[in-house]
Amino acid sequence: MTDDLRLSIAADLERARARTVLLTDAVDDDDLTRQHSPLMSPLVWDLAHVGNQEELWLVRDVGGRDPLRQDIDELYDAFKHSRRDRPGLPLLDPAEARAYTAQVRDKVFDVLDRTRFGPESRLLDGGFAFGMIVQHEQQHDETMLATHQLRAGAPVLTAPPPPRARQAVSGEVLIEAGRFTMGTDTEPWALDNERPAHPVDVPAFWIDTALITNGDYLAFMDAGGYDDPRWWSERGWAHRQSSGLEAPLHWIRDSGGWLHRRFGRVTPVAPDEPVVHVCYFEAEAYAAWAGKRLPTEAEWEKAARWDPSAGRSRRYPWGDDPPEARHANLGQRHLGPAPAGAYPDGASPQGVHQLIGDVWEWTSSGFHGYPGFAAFPYREYSEVFFGGDYRVLRGGSFGTDTAACRGTFRNWDHPIRRQIFSGFRCARDA
Repeated sequence: MTDDLRLSIAADLERARARTVLLTDAVDDDDLTRQHSPLMSPLVWDLAHVGNQEELWLVRDVGGRDPLRQDIDELYDAFKHSRRDRPGLPLLDPAEARAYTAQVRDKVFDVLDRTRFGPESRLLDGGFAFGMIVQHEQQHDETMLATHQLRAGAPVLTAPPPPRARQAVSGEVLIEAGRFTMGTDTEPWALDNERPAHPVDVPAFWIDTALITNGDYLAFMDAGGYDDPRWWSERGWAHRQSSGLEAPLHWIRDSGGWLHRRFGRVTPVAPDEPVVHVCYFEAEAYAAWAGKRLPTEAEWEKAARWDPSAGRSRRYPWGDDPPEARHANLGQRHLGPAPAGAYPDGASPQGVHQLIGDVWEWTSSGFHGYPGFAAFPYREYSEVFFGGDYRVLRGGSFGTDTAACRGTFRNWDHPIRRQIFSGFRCARDA
């Protein structure tokens, strides 16, 4: 069992690194060191930061080895320097960053070979520390993918198109009132904000079977949704006016309709694809216009995990098996969301589709710890963000890796953010 775990961890580490290499080798050194948006770090900062976190946790902490580059710890501490300020730091250049991360990884594999896993150490139980680092790198890979989307210039990333719709999906389904288990105590690589498992009573509600599509959102726009303050919260309307919002990010008005720019390619907006790059306030306004609201985090998780026939919460909407290509649009296999109805094998027992993958889904809930929350292994991963001006997003996107996505996984961001791969579905009271 330990050997199987070791091999599985090694494969996950290698998959994450292959993606990091793909995203950083795709551009020249100038693009690597340039800041493509003040919202994002230079790609070369993410590259060395991935290596530095791996050194801190796996080489020094788990392995007990001497530091490789203690002198750069502060440069790559995400809490020491804002993203806006990172280009002005004395960062490792691309060649140095690549050499450093490769040196760290060599030592990590040596540590992995010598590590004994077991419940005696929370960091090592189930390979948690290694899983945390795998997820950390994959999360930065998704961040770097978002940076590629903000980058100007010719396309450098390629991927096959997502599958077409396999069945028509529309309308909404009723989720009956009742208690379900939210969060987890059993997922070995679950992060602290997903724990502990706890019962939650959820009143009956209706939830959309499909994500809101571009076609749905265009109807809101054509009805004057961006110009009517009735649909916007007070904060949302103020932001819509101050930021001049009139369409999702990366949309371009054309004489024949709307185009969008995706990773350097400009194409017509596909009406059956989930809308992406909308902020919380835009999602909230659409829901109000549609006579609905955004789901709470608990409603979203119940729709995604609760199996009424078995009377228990699943790991994923389709069951407990890890995601396969037939279940969900994950892992950067495609460079955009798939049409509604493209993944019927990934639907929940009640018939809610594409809850995992495609786009992160805004919920109406703020970010906080669950009852009994305990920070582990450090406060800065989750606890310092509790109670701030954040909204929880669920479900992952086409850029989220399977290692960093499950029915309990929680993401969070400011309600004005649109550079992330964010979309939504609606709900309403029963």
